[in-house]
Amino acid sequence: MLIKAGYWLALLIIAAMVMASFILLQQMMAAQRHDETLLDMVSTQKALSQRIVFLASAAGAATRDQQPALVTAFKQATAEFEKNYDLLLELVAADPTSPERFDPESVQNVLFAKPFHLDYFSVGLIANGERLVSGFESQLGMATDGGYKGGSERVKLDASVANATLSGYAALGQRISAKADARSDTLLNLHRTLFYATIGVIVLVALFIFRPMSNAILRKTRELMDARNSMAFIAVHDGLTGLYNRTFLTDHFDTLIKSAQRRRERLAVVQLDLDRFKQINDTLGHAAGDYVLVVTAQRMRDACRASDLSVRLGGDEFVMILNGAGGTEDINMTAKRILTQINEPIIFQGATVLPGVSAGIAVYPVDADNAQNLLVHADLALYSAKKQGGGSFSFFSEELRRELDHRKQLEHDIRTAISEKEFEVYFQPQVSLSNGTISGVEALVRWRHVERGAIAPGEFIPVAEKCGLMPEIGRIVIAKAINEAAEWKRSGIAFGRLAVNVSGSELREPDFDAFLFDTLEKAGLPPEKLSLEIVESVILDDEKTGIAAKLRHIRAAGVHLELDDFGTGYASLSHVNPNEIDRLKIDRRFVQNINQNGDNTKIVRAITELARGLGISIVAEGAETEAELDSLMAIGCDQVQGYSIAFPMPQEKAREWLVARAPRKARLTVLQGSLA
Repeated sequence: MLIKAGYWLALLIIAAMVMASFILLQQMMAAQRHDETLLDMVSTQKALSQRIVFLASAAGAATRDQQPALVTAFKQATAEFEKNYDLLLELVAADPTSPERFDPESVQNVLFAKPFHLDYFSVGLIANGERLVSGFESQLGMATDGGYKGGSERVKLDASVANATLSGYAALGQRISAKADARSDTLLNLHRTLFYATIGVIVLVALFIFRPMSNAILRKTRELMDARNSMAFIAVHDGLTGLYNRTFLTDHFDTLIKSAQRRRERLAVVQLDLDRFKQINDTLGHAAGDYVLVVTAQRMRDACRASDLSVRLGGDEFVMILNGAGGTEDINMTAKRILTQINEPIIFQGATVLPGVSAGIAVYPVDADNAQNLLVHADLALYSAKKQGGGSFSFFSEELRRELDHRKQLEHDIRTAISEKEFEVYFQPQVSLSNGTISGVEALVRWRHVERGAIAPGEFIPVAEKCGLMPEIGRIVIAKAINEAAEWKRSGIAFGRLAVNVSGSELREPDFDAFLFDTLEKAGLPPEKLSLEIVESVILDDEKTGIAAKLRHIRAAGVHLELDDFGTGYASLSHVNPNEIDRLKIDRRFVQNINQNGDNTKIVRAITELARGLGISIVAEGAETEAELDSLMAIGCDQVQGYSIAFPMPQEKAREWLVARAPRKARLTVLQGSLA
């Protein structure tokens, strides 16, 4: 602000000085024109005074025939001399009483003081000339008013008056010139002073304003360039590890492939994934997880050559592009060396971390000839390595290619099924062991392919999740389940609450809550008749995703929330409270063989007592035998769901089952008889 204020002040000062110089220049030019006018008039008066003397002498010596023309010219010269003199007095602001008449350097001194008395001699010359003209006109009979009465012989032009007048005008011209020169010198000196002052102000501005300003601008420019460079770096690098990011890989992968093609070399894509990264985050915290990622990235740099490329795709997923990879055995040895180095233990704050890393490898041009397919094939090989137990690597193979083709076809069929809304809803009841009442019904998705028949959810749901189609499938299931439950309610069929599974990808949809409320309203199902089943990983989602706030909004509207597969994830006990969850669902792995497994009995009892103490209801899934039901009843887990109760059923079968299990209403029999 100080520099800006000084800048504008300096501009105002410079502008004022430039304006003053301009005004002075205008004044100088006006004064010069005025002086030139006076000098021209003085010169004219000198010439006219000589002309008057000449014409007077010529008219007196001329013959009578020549005199009229000379007298007329003499009269005109005298009149012009008088007119110019009046104008001269006006221009010089003549004042016979002015003190300037005593100044020997002034114009007034020439007009009204010794030795010139120009005013006196000019008036005398005019008077003598007019009398002489009048005398000549009277003598020649040219006078209209009778002419001069004194006689022409008494009218003579005094040559001394004319000479004095000529001398006075010469002196007046010198005085005017001298005064003009003095004024010009003064104005020029003032103008020169202003010019030098302007230059000085400009120098001061340059030193004290523009120099600091230029330094500030230079500093800001450098900061801007640094920020631009930082932004350019961040745009293609991962902020945590410093490795290249997915954007850089996308932009440069094709170039690497073309380079390998030009050199006729193989290019290996090694996709890596940490096996126990989630466990590290959940047990040691996110700081430990970040440290493991940084160390892993550094080990990747150390393990590869300068020509290779290391990329972090996101989370705990990495990719290495090995240029000039060589043959299969070379790639195999390189992959072993990389995994051995990355799998070394990591020490974090005294704790030893064994992250473990798995890798999948795809080779150009053997497995694919483009960037997208190479990454897909490497990802499939990585998945195969993880299925083998992790900590190892696997090459893409023909078997995996067949799996990929199958997955692509399955993905295509899923998209078709979504467009045709082919997904069906099956219902599995939940009942109370103590009184046999129906506490709820869970909606489960089923898909019957037109050619391949029934496809298990475990086969198509992971593919749908992978390709981002699960939200669309989920909305089809939710809409069909809510509409069917609304029909049950209108028919008076008791079903407790409808439970629908919701994935994290569905909840991350911006309009999921609006869709849910709109579907409930259109179907006519009260929100309290609906439960959303979410897994522990969803409730662990923090506020950044917006899921936590969305779940609070949904629950505030009356919809119940259930924690599915409880005990198999890493949910904090802080989330298991009646302010967030209405019911816990014990996973089937703790229920199966509970009558024979003492550890499972202890776990289920602990969960049951925890839920009872918090005021949260509980349901056990996967109960398949009478012995398991008896054990659950003994523990105090009253609500169950499983094959021992009922299998998942289509809509009509579920409706029949619910109607058959509905409590019977007593019938009133009216007896008719006659009174005796």
